[in-house]
This record gives sequence, C-alpha cells and structure tokens, in this order.
Amino acid sequence: MTFLEQYGITQPLLIILAIDLAIAIVLLALMRYLQGWTVNVNSSKELAERDNFAFGISTAGAVAALGIVLTGAITGEAASSYVTEAIGMSAYGIFGLVLIKLGRFLHDKVALNEFAKNDEILKGNISVAVVDAAAAIATAIIIRAVLMWAEDITIDTFIAIFSAFIVSQLILVLLTRFRENRYAKRNQNASMQEALKQGQTALALRHSGYMIAMALSFNAASHFIHYIPTAYVSNIIGWLVFSIIMLVLMTIVIAIVKKLVLAGINLAQEVELQHNIGIAAVEMAISIAVALILTALMA
Repeated sequence: MTFLEQYGITQPLLIILAIDLAIAIVLLALMRYLQGWTVNVNSSKELAERDNFAFGISTAGAVAALGIVLTGAITGEAASSYVTEAIGMSAYGIFGLVLIKLGRFLHDKVALNEFAKNDEILKGNISVAVVDAAAAIATAIIIRAVLMWAEDITIDTFIAIFSAFIVSQLILVLLTRFRENRYAKRNQNASMQEALKQGQTALALRHSGYMIAMALSFNAASHFIHYIPTAYVSNIIGWLVFSIIMLVLMTIVIAIVKKLVLAGINLAQEVELQHNIGIAAVEMAISIAVALILTALMA
C-alpha cells in the first residue's frame, strides 16, 4: 500500500478529480468569453485596451459565480465510471452556466428594468457593474444550494433545480422592490435604479450586500425541504414559503444589528446623499455576516 492509498487516495480517484478539474477550467474560460459574446464586444479589448473597469467587475462576478456553482457539482461522491463523472460534471456545469446567464437576464429585465444594464457597463458605470456582479454571485449561491439539495442526474432533478431557481429569482425581485420602496420614501419618491444609473457606488454596495445575504439565507431552506424528485408543486411551495420566512427574518435581524454596530450614524444620509462608500461597505458586511450566522443556525 502506497502513502496516498493509506489515506484513501487511489489512482481512479485521482483520475476522477483530474476530470472534474479539467472540465471546471474549460467552463471558467468559457464564461470569460461569453461575457464579451453576450454584448457583442471583444472581452480582451474591453479589459486590456479600453481598461473598462466596469466590464472587468461584471466579468469577475460571472467567473466567481460559475466557480461557486461548480463547487455544488463537484461536492459529493465520485461517480461509478470516468464517463459518468465527466457527463455529470459537464451537465451540472453547463446547466449552472445557463442558469447564471438566465438569472442575469431576468434580473436585468425584471428587477432592474429602468435602464439597459449592458449599455451602462460598456460605458464604464461601476455602480451598475457592482450590482450586476453581486446578482450573478447571489444567483450562483442559490444554484449551488439547490445542486447540493438535489440528487442523481435525471429529468426530474433538473426540473426540481429549475423550480427552486425560479422561486429564488422571484425573491430577488421582491427584495429589490422592497429596497426601492424604502429608498423612494426617504428621497422624495426618487428612483433607486436611476441613482444606480447615475453612478452611486455606495448605494450599489449596500444593495449588493442585501442580495448576497438573501442568497445565503435561501440556502437555509434546503435544510427543511425533503428532496422528492416528482413532487413538483410541493417543492415550489416549500422553497417559496421558507424563502419568504428567511427574507423577513433576515431583514429584521439586519436592521437590529445595524442599529447597534452603526449607532449614532444616519445611514440614509451617509449612503444615499453623501455617497459614503465606507459606511456602505460596513452595511454590506453586516448583511452578509447576519445571513451567514442565520444559515449556520438553521443548519
């Protein structure tokens, strides 16, 4: 018995790991180029020649998102054969990539429907790029949670994954509308989306924190919903109910923690009027920290 075999690391396992890694690398490279193809531009030119920081942030969010999704495809027991492992990894990876792109499309057309996101990013709008990257990462966190929840590779599995994905996009839209309503009440019915279009990076950071936090709390629902491949309706209802509960709970706890951590600071004035990126970064950190704690507690 060799040194590696003593720890359960055999040659077949190493080959399977190599297959997973190779497929992951190919998909990550593909995602970078898809960013350019999607908006009909040369990604190399945007990143290196035009030095478009916004395009770089958006691309970084997409690549990070795919990496998160791939961890959901990789995590678990190895398949019975190399071919099965390659097919499974490729199927989950490509499906995850498609869902990320679909999620970003839905976020652009439904959640942030008052401006053309791609046009703003190509113009170099950092605020819009930050929100776009956060939306991709939030969607990826959700997809990963669903991949970990589902089992096997069947049509029913992909239907279950897609159902949970649709619910998550609905929750993201509800969160965005809630944050827009809060912003309008504090700013004489001004539009939060218009503020993002005008380049308010502090506002973008705060909103990004809420989206990522929502995605992390969405993960908690997977601990309460039993995976039944053919239970299409109950799966959707289960994800929807637990997601709304977690969203409400998260919002309340975040508000309490912000009152304590940022006591004596007028958050609306600092972020929305003075565009204080430092305060917004702290708010973002608080949102994500609260979501991580709640997710750990629910687990």
